[in-house]
Amino acid sequence: MLSKIDVQKFNTLIEINSLINAPNQDVHALLTRILDSATRLCGGEASNLLLVDRGAQELYFEAALGSRDREVKQFTIKLGEGVAGWVAEHNKPIIVNDVINDKQRPRNSSKKNDIPSKTMMAAPLRIQGECIGVIELLNKKGEKKFVREDLEWLEIFANQAALAIKNTQSIERARTEIRQLQDQLKTGEDFHTLVAKSPAILEKLEIIDRVAKTDSSVLILGESGVGKELFAEQIHLRSPRRRAPFVRVNCAALPEGLLESELFGHVKGAFTSALNNRRGRFELADGGTIFLDEIGDLPLPLQAKLLRVIQERTFEKVGSNVPVTVNVRILAATNKDIEALVDRGEFRGDLYYRLNVLPLHIPPLRQRPEDIPELAAFFLEKFRRGAKKQIEGFSDEAMEAMLSYSWPGNIRELENCVERACVIGKNKWIRREDLFLNTGAAAPEQEGDRSLKTAINTFKAYFIKKVLEENNWNQTEAARSLNIQRTYLSRLIREFNMNNPKE
Repeated sequence: MLSKIDVQKFNTLIEINSLINAPNQDVHALLTRILDSATRLCGGEASNLLLVDRGAQELYFEAALGSRDREVKQFTIKLGEGVAGWVAEHNKPIIVNDVINDKQRPRNSSKKNDIPSKTMMAAPLRIQGECIGVIELLNKKGEKKFVREDLEWLEIFANQAALAIKNTQSIERARTEIRQLQDQLKTGEDFHTLVAKSPAILEKLEIIDRVAKTDSSVLILGESGVGKELFAEQIHLRSPRRRAPFVRVNCAALPEGLLESELFGHVKGAFTSALNNRRGRFELADGGTIFLDEIGDLPLPLQAKLLRVIQERTFEKVGSNVPVTVNVRILAATNKDIEALVDRGEFRGDLYYRLNVLPLHIPPLRQRPEDIPELAAFFLEKFRRGAKKQIEGFSDEAMEAMLSYSWPGNIRELENCVERACVIGKNKWIRREDLFLNTGAAAPEQEGDRSLKTAINTFKAYFIKKVLEENNWNQTEAARSLNIQRTYLSRLIREFNMNNPKE
């Protein structure tokens, strides 16, 4: 029949096992919980959990319970030194019930804990047979000695701690592999196609040609979905850095606790899951360009560190005081009113002015209707292959609906709209009803030229181009279909700056 203390031990193991398998577990807190349970249930006065650093051939304190549990974490122990070092070196558990007279294993952590130790026991943490750390208990309560049963329980708790660390390593390894794959894509040829016909965007591209030659920071402003990332790509591709990495970071997609490590990297042991040194995005972008999307969501503490990178081109990794120097051009983007954030104290004014050296405002889609037919055709070509349908284009009514719609979601909404139409459309021509546009919704307040003349000219240019394509750019046949003089058609072609793609 199990004793009361044995029941407590089993219940504690069950509870710890459930915590190990819980998502988003705080590993340091869990290891401390395991150490506390082992100390309490095995009757120790103090305890330490140390992890092995194979590169330095030493152990460092991950958790400690005793009178100086905080101070002890600044110390390390060489492999082979003392009881913990002996266990790590030989990968074997041990009981030492006469520490004072034990000449083979001089005391180490007991001295650092400032706890006179008489009895000790320790067990290795193993992953696939390799010792990755040690749990050691100091001084059996009641002036007693540790017995074999105590050591067997300590080994069980050590196995639980090793399992928690193994889970953390697996998660971190998977995240690293995903980031590496993403970085490989983003530093290769994975750039988007920029489709533009409107004078407003062609003017921006001319500005980009001049901006790209410099290394000054650029702040790209505009509503969500206008394509700010595409313009950042164009700056990089037209710059002298085009053969170097282009690294993207979405500042709003990562929690604050991970964002600093993601940007600047960390050193091994900086926190529990930091099992290896890791390069941050700034280091990966060295020699190239880093694009900080949604910069308005960057936490204030990181804004100060980013300001230093812009000013001095140096930073420290998390857990390190060694400066790292990089040569990186910084592009940033936001859909927020960043000046209002500065006024409210939510964004540093000095950082804003350093980022805003070359501001670039991207107009919303409703202010550049000439781009709508071009973008719609581009997305149609992209999605009709996946839908495995012989879709030839948009009906006149569908195009008229797209040209008159306000597009509050901008290009992203247009892309989704065309993809949806390709999936549900049943005819060779996409119809107005296939688009599912909420044309009855109130349009947002609009700026720019929204006159009837502009809308008519935009649709006229689209319609003429469509007829020319149907007649293989034979102007005589196209003029006959349009019921106009050929000379008038030639004038319209020049007026709308149309070019025969076959010439």
